[in-house]
Amino acid sequence: MTAPDDLYQVGHVLDAWGVRGWVKVAPDDPQAAALLKAKTWWLSRPGFDGAEKPYQVRLARRHGSAIVALLDGSEDRSAAEALRGHQIAVRRADFPPAEAGEFYWADLIGCKVQSPQGDDLGTVIGLLDSAAHAVLRLQIPGVSPDAKTRERLIPFVDAYIDSVDLPSRTIVAQWDASYD
Repeated sequence: MTAPDDLYQVGHVLDAWGVRGWVKVAPDDPQAAALLKAKTWWLSRPGFDGAEKPYQVRLARRHGSAIVALLDGSEDRSAAEALRGHQIAVRRADFPPAEAGEFYWADLIGCKVQSPQGDDLGTVIGLLDSAAHAVLRLQIPGVSPDAKTRERLIPFVDAYIDSVDLPSRTIVAQWDASYD
């Protein structure tokens, strides 16, 4: 089965849990909503991009800060141990709807960021999670593809972000290029 194009990593298998094939999972997001909602997890070993294998989720539930799950094909402890270290991805379509004013990082990547005056500040290429808040990583516009990539960091907080329009893939930020 070919992996879908809209897969996003949401956690990884820590270890076997119990003796009946359950796995213990470390979610990338403390809410773990996508892991708990998705009926299919795509597992792959780190470094083996494009080698995702689907596993149907029989049961999944919280266990402290982790998730424990029983997957089809994981019938005993040995099978669960074989999955240790595998990355877990789910389809974007399996994410639950975001609350009002909240955004999935996956949806922000690729958005154009501009100042209120319309100046192009860059394109979101990733986010960083600081202790206080998320930070947008932007590729600065006008940089030659041959040149070393320059980035701009903008805190993703109300003080700097005026609006996020996902349909138009545009973020308006109170930021001046001279801040860099």
